[in-house]
Amino acid sequence: MNTPADPDFLKRWQHVLAPYGFGYRLRLLSQMMYRRFQSELDPHDLTPFHWVVLCCLWAEDGLPTSVLGERLNQVGGTITGVIDRMEERALVRRKRDSQDRRVYRIWLTPKGSDLREVLPPLVEKSMHTGSLTGISKREYELFSQIMDQMITNLGNEMGLDCALETVDSPIKI
Repeated sequence: MNTPADPDFLKRWQHVLAPYGFGYRLRLLSQMMYRRFQSELDPHDLTPFHWVVLCCLWAEDGLPTSVLGERLNQVGGTITGVIDRMEERALVRRKRDSQDRRVYRIWLTPKGSDLREVLPPLVEKSMHTGSLTGISKREYELFSQIMDQMITNLGNEMGLDCALETVDSPIKI
Protein backbone atom coordinates (compact mmCIF):
# COMPACT_ATOMS: atom_id res chain seq x y z
CA MET A 1 0.00 0.00 0.00
CA ASN A 2 1.32 3.44 -0.94
CA THR A 3 2.00 5.99 1.75
CA PRO A 4 0.73 9.47 0.91
CA ALA A 5 3.49 12.01 0.45
CA ASP A 6 3.99 14.72 3.03
CA PRO A 7 2.64 17.85 1.27
CA ASP A 8 4.80 20.20 3.35
CA PHE A 9 7.93 18.26 2.39
CA LEU A 10 6.98 18.28 -1.30
CA LYS A 11 6.17 21.99 -1.28
CA ARG A 12 9.43 22.84 0.48
CA TRP A 13 11.71 20.67 -1.69
CA GLN A 14 9.93 20.34 -5.03
CA HIS A 15 12.44 22.69 -6.70
CA VAL A 16 15.27 20.18 -6.07
CA LEU A 17 13.38 16.90 -6.39
CA ALA A 18 13.21 14.99 -9.66
CA PRO A 19 11.60 15.61 -12.08
CA TYR A 20 11.44 19.32 -11.15
CA GLY A 21 15.00 19.90 -9.97
CA PHE A 22 17.33 21.95 -12.15
CA GLY A 23 20.05 19.29 -12.17
CA TYR A 24 17.61 16.58 -13.21
CA ARG A 25 16.20 18.69 -16.03
CA LEU A 26 19.66 19.74 -17.20
CA ARG A 27 20.75 16.08 -17.25
CA LEU A 28 17.61 15.10 -19.17
CA LEU A 29 18.23 17.85 -21.74
CA SER A 30 21.86 16.78 -22.02
CA GLN A 31 20.89 13.13 -22.57
CA MET A 32 18.32 14.03 -25.22
CA MET A 33 20.75 16.28 -27.09
CA TYR A 34 23.51 13.68 -26.77
CA ARG A 35 21.31 10.97 -28.30
CA ARG A 36 20.31 13.24 -31.16
CA PHE A 37 23.91 14.29 -31.69
CA GLN A 38 25.15 10.69 -31.62
CA SER A 39 22.58 9.69 -34.24
CA GLU A 40 24.02 12.38 -36.54
CA LEU A 41 27.59 11.21 -35.92
CA ASP A 42 26.87 7.48 -36.34
CA PRO A 43 27.03 7.52 -40.18
CA HIS A 44 30.54 8.99 -39.86
CA ASP A 45 31.62 6.37 -37.26
CA LEU A 46 32.32 9.13 -34.74
CA THR A 47 31.43 9.81 -31.11
CA PRO A 48 30.77 13.14 -29.41
CA PHE A 49 34.22 12.85 -27.84
CA HIS A 50 35.77 12.51 -31.32
CA TRP A 51 33.84 15.67 -32.25
CA VAL A 52 35.37 17.75 -29.42
CA VAL A 53 38.87 16.51 -30.23
CA LEU A 54 38.36 17.40 -33.89
CA CYS A 55 37.09 20.85 -32.86
CA CYS A 56 40.27 21.49 -30.85
CA LEU A 57 42.49 20.35 -33.72
CA TRP A 58 40.56 22.38 -36.29
CA ALA A 59 41.32 25.42 -34.13
CA GLU A 60 44.98 24.46 -33.57
CA ASP A 61 46.48 21.43 -35.26
CA GLY A 62 49.47 19.63 -33.76
CA LEU A 63 48.57 20.01 -30.10
CA PRO A 64 50.44 17.93 -27.55
CA THR A 65 48.28 15.17 -26.08
CA SER A 66 48.59 16.76 -22.63
CA VAL A 67 47.34 20.15 -23.87
CA LEU A 68 44.45 18.50 -25.68
CA GLY A 69 43.52 16.73 -22.44
CA GLU A 70 43.73 19.99 -20.47
CA ARG A 71 41.55 21.84 -22.96
CA LEU A 72 38.95 19.10 -22.74
CA ASN A 73 39.37 18.67 -18.97
CA GLN A 74 40.24 15.00 -19.41
CA VAL A 75 42.78 12.79 -17.70
CA GLY A 76 45.63 11.27 -19.72
CA GLY A 77 44.30 7.72 -20.01
CA THR A 78 40.95 8.87 -21.32
CA ILE A 79 42.35 11.10 -24.05
CA THR A 80 44.93 8.45 -25.03
CA GLY A 81 42.23 5.87 -25.72
CA VAL A 82 40.20 8.35 -27.75
CA ILE A 83 43.26 9.30 -29.81
CA ASP A 84 44.00 5.57 -30.35
CA ARG A 85 40.52 5.05 -31.82
CA MET A 86 40.78 8.21 -33.92
CA GLU A 87 44.11 6.97 -35.32
CA GLU A 88 42.49 3.63 -36.20
CA ARG A 89 39.84 5.59 -38.14
CA ALA A 90 42.61 7.59 -39.90
CA LEU A 91 41.33 10.91 -38.51
CA VAL A 92 44.53 11.90 -36.70
CA ARG A 93 48.15 10.85 -36.46
CA ARG A 94 50.48 10.97 -33.50
CA LYS A 95 54.02 12.23 -33.92
CA ARG A 96 56.78 12.76 -31.36
CA ASP A 97 57.70 16.37 -30.74
CA SER A 98 61.02 17.21 -32.39
CA GLN A 99 62.13 19.29 -29.38
CA ASP A 100 60.95 16.94 -26.60
CA ARG A 101 60.71 13.22 -27.40
CA ARG A 102 58.52 12.63 -24.32
CA VAL A 103 55.75 14.66 -25.97
CA TYR A 104 53.42 13.40 -28.65
CA ARG A 105 51.64 15.88 -30.86
CA ILE A 106 48.31 15.10 -32.50
CA TRP A 107 47.89 16.09 -36.13
CA LEU A 108 44.83 15.92 -38.35
CA THR A 109 44.98 13.65 -41.36
CA PRO A 110 43.37 14.81 -44.62
CA LYS A 111 40.29 12.77 -43.63
CA GLY A 112 40.10 14.55 -40.26
CA SER A 113 40.60 17.94 -41.91
CA ASP A 114 37.94 17.25 -44.53
CA LEU A 115 35.32 16.62 -41.82
CA ARG A 116 35.42 20.31 -40.88
CA GLU A 117 33.39 21.01 -44.03
CA VAL A 118 30.85 18.28 -43.23
CA LEU A 119 30.33 18.14 -39.49
CA PRO A 120 29.74 21.72 -38.26
CA PRO A 121 26.69 22.31 -40.51
CA LEU A 122 25.37 18.88 -39.58
CA VAL A 123 25.85 19.55 -35.87
CA GLU A 124 24.25 22.99 -36.10
CA LYS A 125 21.20 21.53 -37.80
CA SER A 126 20.98 18.58 -35.44
CA MET A 127 21.47 20.48 -32.21
CA HIS A 128 19.35 23.49 -33.01
CA THR A 129 16.49 22.23 -35.13
CA GLY A 130 13.58 21.62 -32.86
CA SER A 131 15.34 22.21 -29.55
CA LEU A 132 15.27 25.99 -29.99
CA THR A 133 11.68 26.24 -31.22
CA GLY A 134 9.95 28.99 -29.28
CA ILE A 135 13.20 30.41 -27.87
CA SER A 136 14.31 33.90 -28.86
CA LYS A 137 17.91 34.72 -29.75
CA ARG A 138 18.16 36.79 -26.56
CA GLU A 139 16.90 33.87 -24.44
CA TYR A 140 19.40 31.56 -26.12
CA GLU A 141 22.27 33.98 -25.48
CA LEU A 142 21.21 34.45 -21.85
CA PHE A 143 20.97 30.68 -21.29
CA SER A 144 24.41 30.26 -22.87
CA GLN A 145 25.88 32.96 -20.58
CA ILE A 146 24.31 31.34 -17.52
CA MET A 147 25.72 27.92 -18.45
CA ASP A 148 29.19 29.42 -19.01
CA GLN A 149 29.07 31.12 -15.60
CA MET A 150 27.94 27.93 -13.88
CA ILE A 151 30.75 25.98 -15.58
CA THR A 152 33.25 28.61 -14.43
CA ASN A 153 31.85 28.62 -10.88
CA LEU A 154 31.95 24.85 -10.50
CA GLY A 155 35.34 24.64 -12.23
CA ASN A 156 36.77 27.17 -9.78
CA GLU A 157 35.25 25.27 -6.87
CA MET A 158 36.82 22.05 -8.15
CA GLY A 159 40.20 23.62 -9.00
CA LEU A 160 39.69 23.27 -12.76
CA ASP A 161 40.23 25.93 -15.41
CA CYS A 162 36.96 25.65 -17.29
CA ALA A 163 36.47 29.30 -18.21
CA LEU A 164 35.22 29.70 -21.75
CA GLU A 165 35.72 32.60 -24.10
CA THR A 166 32.54 34.44 -24.92
CA VAL A 167 31.69 34.19 -28.60
CA ASP A 168 29.01 35.83 -30.64
CA SER A 169 26.47 33.32 -31.80
CA PRO A 170 25.53 33.43 -35.45
CA ILE A 171 22.56 31.19 -34.67
CA LYS A 172 19.43 32.26 -36.42
CA ILE A 173 16.46 31.73 -34.16
